[in-house]
Amino acid sequence: MPSVFETSSTATPITFVTKSSWDQVAETLPPAQRQFARTSDFAAKPGGYLALPATDGTIAQVLFGLEEEGARSRDLFRPGALPGLLPPGTYRFANAPHDARLAALAFALGCYRFARYRKADRPEVRLVPPDGVDAAEIERIADAAMLARDLINTPSNDMGPSELAAAAQELAAEFGASFSCTIGEDLAKNFPLIHAVGMASSRAPRLIDIVWGDPDHPKVTLVGKGVCFDTGGLDLKPSSGMLIMKKDMGGAANVLALARMVMDAKLNVRLRVLIPAVENAVAGNAFRPLDIFTSRKGITVEIGNTDAEGRLVLADALALADEETPDLLIDLGTLTGAARVALGPDLPPFYTNDETLAADVARCAMKENDPLWRMPLWPPYDAWLDSKTATITNAPSGGFAGSITCALFLQRFVEHARSWLHVDIFGWTPSAKPARPEGGECQAARAIYALLSERYA
Repeated sequence: MPSVFETSSTATPITFVTKSSWDQVAETLPPAQRQFARTSDFAAKPGGYLALPATDGTIAQVLFGLEEEGARSRDLFRPGALPGLLPPGTYRFANAPHDARLAALAFALGCYRFARYRKADRPEVRLVPPDGVDAAEIERIADAAMLARDLINTPSNDMGPSELAAAAQELAAEFGASFSCTIGEDLAKNFPLIHAVGMASSRAPRLIDIVWGDPDHPKVTLVGKGVCFDTGGLDLKPSSGMLIMKKDMGGAANVLALARMVMDAKLNVRLRVLIPAVENAVAGNAFRPLDIFTSRKGITVEIGNTDAEGRLVLADALALADEETPDLLIDLGTLTGAARVALGPDLPPFYTNDETLAADVARCAMKENDPLWRMPLWPPYDAWLDSKTATITNAPSGGFAGSITCALFLQRFVEHARSWLHVDIFGWTPSAKPARPEGGECQAARAIYALLSERYA
């Protein structure tokens, strides 16, 4: 992506104001500009925008409203609305927003447009990096977030398992990582759950495997759910539930975004990325309710519901990852509607039994404006996974605590990793907000990257 940052001595200033600071700021304006603002009824409401004219007809400066410091509804990404408002040109922050680094990131993210299938011109705006802000780091994060958005927004006819593998291979090649892929019937013996979920599709399932970094560095392994479209299988979703299922590979998109950040920053890790890429389709050979499969780990799994397929493909990938005892094992997936019922689309739950990791994740999520909320791996619910004919079921009856029981299911496949983190993301913004257009979204990756940067820079 073209850089959003530029060094210029003639950049147009953007002045941030709140309702409480507006009168003071207004008094510093030249009389004509002050009168123009009053005539325009500018009141410094959050998101309020006004371009003040200079005497020669150019823009003298821009006023932009923010929430009050400490307001409960404060949006640190509010400046991400600016690229959609500003005329072409180069701009600078004349005063400090609530968080200059996040404001600069929001400005960069606000320039995103998905233009694969229709013309959508990227805003022709540039920003002079605020003092003390690492522009290269902001661009690293923004470029990765845009990668995740592009992958998720691409419809499934152009983003099946093979296309997702091609995107992963391209990323691996860019950073000199190794790439391998196990495809179709070759999965049946060693990754039977991945094979079972994907075998009904005409597009062969596959397990993508990327390795990068010094083998002597701490092992960090990322596992992302890559269900490129989810019909629900024989437990067919209604049309409303299927509508945005192109996003069901959002976990894969986000681990690729996170991997891009890690590799571009050259963190001191031996990184591994595992993506089970499948399409959960309907055909005569589709897996069925009450079928039983022996997973890679040897745990037998009864299929309680074919629409609980994400945890199945993650289970085999987690088992493989766990075999080499990584220092940190992280999985991301668009897994349960229960998580959305509990916390909505903007606040993914995360699970871990590592108290230090939990505290660090929560802190980094807050710092990066990439919200996450810890939920418990509640041991008494583990018995709900019991099956009468297999070791466990993939979909306990009753319907309670669906996100927790999914996490407990995945925990069965993690035994040796020194620390494990599971995140149940949505991967989608239902309605546009500043810096976050409607559509595919990068969730959890920025927070986790901040954590990895602290530990392995």
